[in-house]
Amino acid sequence: MGRILAIDYGKKRTGLAVTDPMQLIASGLTTIPTHELIPFLKKYIAAEGVEKILIGEPKGLNGQATDATPLVAECIRILEKNFPAVPVVKMDERFTSKLAVQAMIDSGLKKKDRQNKGLVDEISATILLQEYLQRSI
Repeated sequence: MGRILAIDYGKKRTGLAVTDPMQLIASGLTTIPTHELIPFLKKYIAAEGVEKILIGEPKGLNGQATDATPLVAECIRILEKNFPAVPVVKMDERFTSKLAVQAMIDSGLKKKDRQNKGLVDEISATILLQEYLQRSI
């Protein structure tokens, strides 16, 4: 079994989370500048054996596409081009950022630490991955 990698794609920053090789536990990996995503993934996927890429699909409250939806669609195209052997799965990412901030509050992080947008992106990717794993059980 390989790992599942989750991506919370953003115009400036991209949060990443990953499972263990047995696909039981989702953990935050990192947040990187979006322009460094593909070079980072080339190294990571070669070293860690990623079986599947999960990417958050932005949708509005009404379920319709948002301004960010075309950006994610382009990212998916680039992922499929660079990693043709790794399936890319879209997943509704509504509310993951709100859940990430709430998780930060619940864990006792100070307000200053909660303003770290990179950490929010990484936690959002982790929540996305956890939801995927729970649905797959």
